[in-house]
Amino acid sequence: MNITINAVKFRLAEELEAFINEKVSKLERLSPDALGAEITLKIDKPAALNNKIADIKLMVKGYDLFSSKQGDSFEECVVECIDALKVQIEKHKEKK
Repeated sequence: MNITINAVKFRLAEELEAFINEKVSKLERLSPDALGAEITLKIDKPAALNNKIADIKLMVKGYDLFSSKQGDSFEECVVECIDALKVQIEKHKEKK
């Protein structure tokens, strides 16, 4: 699965990139027909609390799944997005 990470207006740390790649690649086990994932990381109002935003778009044959979460850290947001995507994957499997 092709994973693309976009950091908007900041430089992405290698540790964060490795963390995201590890977590997102696990989605491939749940959805083997996944073609790729696009992750966008943003900081909303740097002085505020809960200012980190993570968006994950999982591209699967025939449709795309999307999740966006906001929190105190990118790691927390990514984990919450992945949990939401797992639910979406299960719902889609039930429809088949």
